[in-house]
Amino acid sequence: MKIKQDKVRNIAIIAHVDHGKTTLVDELLKQSGVFRSNQEVAERVMDSGDIERERGITILSKNTAITYHDTKINIIDTPGHADFGGEVERVLKMVNGVILVVDAFEGVMPQTKFVLKKALELNLPVISCINKIDRPEARPDEVVDEVLELLIDLDASEEQLDCPFVFTSARDGIASYSADEPGTDMVPLFDTILKYIPAPEGDPDAPTQVLISTIDYNEYVGRIGVGKVDNGIIKVNQDMVIVNAHDKDKMTKVKISKLYEFDGLKKVEVNEASIGAIVAISGIADIHIGDTLCSPENPAAIPFQKISEPTISMDFMVNDSPFAGQEGKFVTSRHLRERLFSELNSDVSLRVEETDNMDCFKVSGRGELHLSVLIENMRREGYEFAVSKAEVLYKTNERGQKLEPMERAYIDVPEEFAGNVIEKLSNRKGELQGMGSIGSGFTRLEFLIPSRGLIGYRGEFLTSTKGNGVMNTIFEEYGPYKGEISYRKQGSLIAFETGEAVTYGLFNAQDRGTLFIGPGQKVYSGMVIGQNGKTDDIELNVCKTKHLTNTRSSNADDALKLVPPKILSLEEALEFIDTDELLEITPENIRIRKKILDSTQRFRAKKNA
Repeated sequence: MKIKQDKVRNIAIIAHVDHGKTTLVDELLKQSGVFRSNQEVAERVMDSGDIERERGITILSKNTAITYHDTKINIIDTPGHADFGGEVERVLKMVNGVILVVDAFEGVMPQTKFVLKKALELNLPVISCINKIDRPEARPDEVVDEVLELLIDLDASEEQLDCPFVFTSARDGIASYSADEPGTDMVPLFDTILKYIPAPEGDPDAPTQVLISTIDYNEYVGRIGVGKVDNGIIKVNQDMVIVNAHDKDKMTKVKISKLYEFDGLKKVEVNEASIGAIVAISGIADIHIGDTLCSPENPAAIPFQKISEPTISMDFMVNDSPFAGQEGKFVTSRHLRERLFSELNSDVSLRVEETDNMDCFKVSGRGELHLSVLIENMRREGYEFAVSKAEVLYKTNERGQKLEPMERAYIDVPEEFAGNVIEKLSNRKGELQGMGSIGSGFTRLEFLIPSRGLIGYRGEFLTSTKGNGVMNTIFEEYGPYKGEISYRKQGSLIAFETGEAVTYGLFNAQDRGTLFIGPGQKVYSGMVIGQNGKTDDIELNVCKTKHLTNTRSSNADDALKLVPPKILSLEEALEFIDTDELLEITPENIRIRKKILDSTQRFRAKKNA
C-alpha cells in the first residue's frame, strides 16, 4: 500500500544560467539555521569546484537538505548552461516538484524553456520564483506573463498552469507573494514549498527500489551513488542486486556497506532510510547512473529517460610536439585513455570512442563549454595532451539527406550593434526569426543557426558589441545541412625555427598581425605565434637576433617598442584554431600549432588538398 512521507519534500531548483539559483539556495540554507550565526560562509557555497567558483557557473548538480517546521526539504541545485543539460535531466527523477527561477529583468530565456519542458514531461508541479526584483530595471509583471505563456506553449496541465508565484531577491534574502510587497525573509517561499510540493509516495513494505541519478566520487571511498528510495527500506549490510532499464542483462549482487543522508552541506551516516529519502551509497564499485538497486526477491528496474545526445566532438590525442613530456605529469596514451573513460562515470552527456590511431580518442559532448571544462580539469590535474578543432556530429535521414544540429540563439545587444550582429550571423548561415526591443536601448534578436556557425563566434561577438552583448543558445533539432561556412578570415603567423623568441625578431613580426607570445618564450617550428592581418599563413623567424658589428651594440634592442601580446584563454584558443591546427595543452601552457609541423610537408599537403 502506498503511503505519503509527510515530513519530507524533494525539490530541484531549475533556471537559465545566471538567474540566481545558487544564491537562492545559499539563503534557504542560511535562514533554515544550517550555519552557526558566527560561521564564515562563502558566497555561492554550493559551487564547490574551482572552475565553478572562478566562472560563477554551476557545472554539476549538488544535493543539500534543510529542516523547516519539522519537515526535511531535500534541495538539488542544478546547472543552467545548456551544455550541462544532461545533469538537469537526470536529477529530476529524484524530486517531486521544481522551483523555476526567472530573472525579473531578463525574463524567460532559452534554458528556462529547456529545463521547464523536462519538468513538465515528468508531470512535476512548478513553483515560479521571480528573482532579482531589487534590480532597478526589473519588470516582474511582464515576466509573470512570459512564464504563463511559456507554460501554455509547453502544453502544461491545468494544475501546472495554476502554479504559485513568489517574488524574491535572493541577494537580499527576501521573498513575498506580490511584486509590490516588500518581503522581510524567505518564509513565503518555505511555506509555498510545504503547501504546493507533494510529499513523496511509496510502499514501505514493498521490495526495496532505489534509482541512482547522480554519481559522486571520493578518493577515499571511491564511487558514491546518489538516488531516491522509491519503495521499501534500505539498510546497511542489506543484500541487493543492481539492474538497469536500458541493459536487460545487468544483474549484479552487491551489499550496502555505508549509507548517508544529506543534512545541510554534510553527508550524515545512517543505518536505514525509508521511502522519499535521498540517500548516498558508498562501497559499490560498479554502480552507474540509471542503475536501480533492488531487493533480490523482486529485481525490477525503474525506467530512466535517455539523456540527450552529444552534438559536438573533438579529438583528444597524445602530445607529439617538440616540447612533449616536458611540463605534464600524465603524458602517455594509457594515462589519457584511463582519464577520459573515468569521466564517463559521472558525466552522462559525454561520449568517448577509440579511433584507428591508438594515441587518439574522439570525445563528444553537448557544446564547446562542456568540452572546455573537461580540458581545463585535466590540465589542472597534470595531464598533457593535444586537441583538435571542435566539429559538429552529422546524421543522415532515411532519404540519405545530410542533417546537422541547429541551435536557437537569443541575443541581447545595444541597438547600435544589432545590424553588425545580424550581418555576421547571416554569413554563418543564421536565419533571423524575430527582433524586438526589450527596453534600456537593447534589442533582442532570435536566430536559428547551425551549431557550426557558432563555433569560434563568441570572441568575435564580444568584440563587435564592445563587450555589451549577451548571447544564449539552446539545441533545437537536427535540420538539413546548410552548406559551407568559412570560419576564419585571417591566417596564422607561424614560427619558422625552434628556439627562444627575442625582442628584435618579435619587433619585425608585429607589423604582420597580432602576436600571442612575448620575448623569452620558447617556440618551435610549426607553432602558431599570432594572427595574420591577411588571409594567408606566414612563417616568421622570431628567434632571429641582430648581427653584432663594432658599430652596433646589442642593448640597442632595449629601445625597440613591442605591442603587448594578446594572451588567449582556453576558450579563445579553442575558438581560434582552424581545422589544420591543434591546441597543445599542458599544466603550464596552452600553445597553438599546425598539425603538420614541417613547412615543406605542410605546403605539399595543402597543394594535394
